[in-house]
Amino acid sequence: MFNLVTKEEVLKALSKIYDPEIPVNIVDLGLIYDIKIKDGDVHIKMTLTVPSCPMYMVLEQWVKAAVKEIKGVNNVTVEFVWDPPWTPDRMSPKAKALLGFI
Repeated sequence: MFNLVTKEEVLKALSKIYDPEIPVNIVDLGLIYDIKIKDGDVHIKMTLTVPSCPMYMVLEQWVKAAVKEIKGVNNVTVEFVWDPPWTPDRMSPKAKALLGFI
């Protein structure tokens, strides 16, 4: 029997990853669009604040490493998507307050 990985566990792991240029984690920034979990395999759809972000490969590595630490995770795939485009409206209230949007 295998450990059932939950979306909440994945989000908790991802919330430890901070954007290299903005002092907010990628979950609160609204960069995570979707998480699918099946039999220990985790597929994450995410975006970046700008498509030309030079740190995308590093962020992808950080995301994979953080999620692989969860007991029961076998494989992690990251898909970068650009539709819908990221806007500050996707940020959590906490992130908006920290960055002075509210």
